[in-house]
Amino acid sequence: MSQSLALIGYASGLAANNSGCGEGPLKLQALHFERQLSRKGLESHWQAMLTMPADSTTDRLTQVAELNKQLAKITTQLTKRNQPFLVIGGDHSSAIGTWSGVAASILSREDDALGLIWIDAHMDSHTFDTTPSGNIHGMPLAALLGYGDVALTEILTSQPKLKPEHVSLIGIRSFESEEAALLNRLGVRIYEMPEIKQRGIRLVLQEAIARAKKNTSGFGVSLDLDGIDPKDAPGVGVPEPDGIAGEDLCQALTLLQQETQLLGLEIVEYNPALDHDHKTEQLIQKLVLSIFGGKR
Repeated sequence: MSQSLALIGYASGLAANNSGCGEGPLKLQALHFERQLSRKGLESHWQAMLTMPADSTTDRLTQVAELNKQLAKITTQLTKRNQPFLVIGGDHSSAIGTWSGVAASILSREDDALGLIWIDAHMDSHTFDTTPSGNIHGMPLAALLGYGDVALTEILTSQPKLKPEHVSLIGIRSFESEEAALLNRLGVRIYEMPEIKQRGIRLVLQEAIARAKKNTSGFGVSLDLDGIDPKDAPGVGVPEPDGIAGEDLCQALTLLQQETQLLGLEIVEYNPALDHDHKTEQLIQKLVLSIFGGKR
């Protein structure tokens, strides 16, 4: 990668059941994450650090929507400049802003489309009509597909940001029937853990890349750290056992180094207070280097 990687912090856990993930980007910035990457051969810089106002009197949905509008404006401009980026969360509601912004920059013609690879233990495809918890971090994929509250579905543009045929979910092992019904009805490709174990994460990722590239102008990767087995990524708010092995995922993600259509990456749900021996912190660095190049 010839350009410096733009780092954007989404320092909010307001949409999650454990708000501690809002400290994740701030922790990495304090540890000079950009210097760590540089020492490994990957140049990067902090583009922005977005935070929730501490004394806001508005409701949670409005706050989350406004923060995502800020994020979307940033990723729109970076995508227009062909600038590679990494959004670091924070909770997974960031995906609404990240990919709404990217979509706004490329959906200028009717035949343009955005592909997305969603690595996660969960489907994140609820709406306020189906959610058992009310947590907005369980809604971003549905919102990007055009389902849910207009405050989330109409950021920057009113049309859906994704078409189902360009989306793959990888690592799924915890979900509710309502969100599964939506994704299955739409035809989104879902790789649950039994299939990944049978076929291998590398082959699954190859298929997901092909799906994300077919008839699109580019694609992104949204990586929730709880998609990885908690033994390798303990610092997450909603750990789910029996996930993807961290090293196996890193090895598979090196496939992306040759993909010129890759527009950006987000890594979310890092909660430093729940980490053990810096395992998750160190894994984040390895994941980034696996995708964008450098010495892991």
